[in-house]
Parts: sequence; structure tokens; C-alpha cells
Amino acid sequence: MPLDYLRKVNQSTAMMKLHIRIFALILLPGLAYSQSQDDFQDHRHRMVTQQLETRDITDEATLNAMRNVPRHDFVPAAHRARAYMDQPIPIGHGQTISQPYIVAYMTQLLDLEPGQRALEIGTGSGYQAAILAEIIDDVYTIEIIEELAEFGENNLRRNGYDKVQVKHADGYYGWEEHAPFDAIVVTAASPDIPSPLIDQLKDGGIMVIPVGHPMQTQQLMLVRKDGDDITTEGLMPVRFVPFERKD
Repeated sequence: MPLDYLRKVNQSTAMMKLHIRIFALILLPGLAYSQSQDDFQDHRHRMVTQQLETRDITDEATLNAMRNVPRHDFVPAAHRARAYMDQPIPIGHGQTISQPYIVAYMTQLLDLEPGQRALEIGTGSGYQAAILAEIIDDVYTIEIIEELAEFGENNLRRNGYDKVQVKHADGYYGWEEHAPFDAIVVTAASPDIPSPLIDQLKDGGIMVIPVGHPMQTQQLMLVRKDGDDITTEGLMPVRFVPFERKD
């Protein structure tokens, strides 16, 4: 076989291999991302089936919200593999995103219906606000740590939750200009129930808040407002990060 012919064959083979490598570099990252999204969706559905439906989460609106919100997009990249495990996840600044069951349980307690308005104290990663926004349109959330307010808002916007309003402020005082609220959820443990939040509850409104001191077991409290009557009910022992205040 002529030497020139062999050289041409070898050159053609080398070019073909190069083109295959370039094609792989372009295509495979997209395939890997698509596969990872499928994996995350599978993990999310198993989370709902195994962690929520097998316990006492029965509200369909809450279950659908937990199925729809991509929890892995609301945690730091280093913790994405743990996003759907039955555990809290650190998000920096001494804060955490609560385990899926607690998020679902607190959401179910609010008994939200379309057309209602909810306030969250403690935006964190934005995950709880996203869950609320799957059920109602008017969601307001306050975060005292500026970096987390930005982190949470970026997560919400990136995932299409553009209607959620985020405020960097001391959550103790609520968000008076948007009150009254049908529901308020507090995602940090307070030594008592802030009176401004009670004032901003609508008549017939519900608040869910962990009450107790840091580094101790707290009680998750259900607060109901009926005119001037305020009733509280202790539901379960919990462990939340402390309710931070501005100096």
C-alpha cells in the first residue's frame, strides 16, 4: 500500500478523533446537566413520598409545592448532593435551611388558600418563600442578614419566583405597610412571640413560630388571632437557629 495513502488515512483518522473530542466537550456537559436535573427530580419525588406522605403531611397544596420547588437550587453548591435528605443544611452565616419535613409541616399549618397574603420572617435561602409562592401569589419575606437577603432573593429570581418581595430588615417589626397578613411563618427561634407580628395578623389569621432560647429545645407554636383573643398551642419540640435582632 503506498506510503502517501497511509499518511492520508492516518491524518483523516486523527481529524475524526479530534472532531469527536470537540463534539463531546460541547455536548456532554449539557447531557450531564440534563441527567443531573432528572436525578434531582427523582430525589425530590422520593423526598415527598418517603419523608412527607408517610408521615402526617396530607395537604395536597403543600405536597405539590414540595414536589415543584427545586430544593437543590436553594442550597450552596457544596451541599447540593444532600438537598433532598431528611436533615437541615447549612447556608452560611450560622443559618440553615430546615429539613423538608419541617418546611412542609409549617406550611401545612398555615392552611393557605389562593388570594391570601403571607409574611415570612427569616428568608435564608429563599426556599420556604418559594414553597409559599407555589400556593399563593402575595408572599413577603424579611431577612436581617444582608448577604442572605441577597442570596435568597437571587435564588428566588433565578427560579422564576419574581412576585415574592424580599426585604433586608429586622423581622421583629414585620412589614407593616403590607399588613394585615392571613399567615405569618417565622423560621428562627424567638424567646417570645413578637407583638408587632401579632398586630399584623389579620383577624382569623395564623402564625407558626418556634419559641424558646438558643441552644435549647424550643416549642413550635401555633398562634391564632380571633379579634382581640390570641390563642397559642404548643405542637412539637424543635431546634431552630436563634431569631437575630439588630443592635
